[in-house]
Amino acid sequence: MSTSSQLLSRRAFGRLVAGAAGAGALSACSTRGGKPSANTPLRVMAINHVWSQAIKRRTEEFEERIGRRVSMTLLTADQLASSYNVKLNASGTDVDVMMVRALQEQLVFGHNGWLADLSDRVDDAAFDWLDFQKAPREASVTAGKVLSVPVVTERPALYYRKDLVEDLGGPPRTLDALMAAARELTRREQGFYGYVGRGQRSGAVSQWSSFLYSHGGDFVVDGKSGIGSPEALAAYEYYGGLLAEAGPPGATNMSLEQAMPIFAQGKAAFYIDADAIYSSFLDPKVSKVRESVGFAPFPAGPAGARPHNIPSWSLGINTFSLLRDDAWEFIRWAAGPEMSAALQSDGIPGARSSVWSDPKTLASFPPDLAEAMRINAERGRGYDRPRVLQVGRARDIVGRPLVAGILGQSVRPVVRDADAEFAEFLVRDNRHKES
Repeated sequence: MSTSSQLLSRRAFGRLVAGAAGAGALSACSTRGGKPSANTPLRVMAINHVWSQAIKRRTEEFEERIGRRVSMTLLTADQLASSYNVKLNASGTDVDVMMVRALQEQLVFGHNGWLADLSDRVDDAAFDWLDFQKAPREASVTAGKVLSVPVVTERPALYYRKDLVEDLGGPPRTLDALMAAARELTRREQGFYGYVGRGQRSGAVSQWSSFLYSHGGDFVVDGKSGIGSPEALAAYEYYGGLLAEAGPPGATNMSLEQAMPIFAQGKAAFYIDADAIYSSFLDPKVSKVRESVGFAPFPAGPAGARPHNIPSWSLGINTFSLLRDDAWEFIRWAAGPEMSAALQSDGIPGARSSVWSDPKTLASFPPDLAEAMRINAERGRGYDRPRVLQVGRARDIVGRPLVAGILGQSVRPVVRDADAEFAEFLVRDNRHKES
């Protein structure tokens, strides 16, 4: 699922050293040959996402503002990663603004010197950096430098069937209540399940993170593996048990794409996943629960309710860009207060605190979802996976005990092995950080 490990090869690091050493010469050479002309477009590379689609429709407004044409390319996540790999390894100047995942590839890009330091630029009073939610804002910083600006945020929402919880006193407010209700409502012989969620080894880690935090655990504690702690063990056993006892068959193969339709088709009572997908349950073309779906905050565990609140996509500037000032103007416009409010009014969850406190920007969301988003944002942590260079490998290790629990196996020995493997991984990963 992750492609960041593809970006972290020794060959890539070798090319980087040569590329970084020559970056100044490349820029100077290009400048001596003449600065980019007014006909040179500002090149923006982005994920094909509802946010970037909305921005692309509005680029004419920005072009008039700076007097330069914008060329915006929308790609799949894999295509985007491959393009960055090619262009940045070659110190390419043909991309200016980069849409990146602060929690997936930013550490690698920052380590490689591929993202420009925005620390001084975000201090612009009109931009109001402190207006961005604390957790996504902190996730934008690598090695003390602001390397990206969050534009789309994401939290876990508890999706539930309102018609099924009336006799239970409403949606569960605790994880214990969720477990009890999911068990009670499961009717396997009828193809109905109390809970559906991601169970795929690597893909489930991001959603499991909120269960981990709410049990009082974390991926890394004091620089060392935290997944062998009693709190992490309890979170593994809880999540595995929830899907083993109340989930559908084949849960270990389920990512978002497989789990979401089960709830949408009315075959599950509860589902926890990204709040950004809520519209899928309101679309009559794909949903049978549009009249009965409800939205609630993440339930409290032994350590309280501790969901993630992450910047799923952010904007950065290519270090090798010859249009860095115009690239920053694009970010100021696309992530500014006015655009953030306009896009959130259209149902795209933003990163600024001001848009979450404005009733006008929340009107497009169902009221209970808007409230759940607000509460989860206040409680949330700014990461939903280990903050390491080789994110894909880390998720694979951390996800192994989840699979064991879902399959009904004893989790403790698998956690012990995964903890040892993750501890060794962190030593190697930290050496990369220091190199």
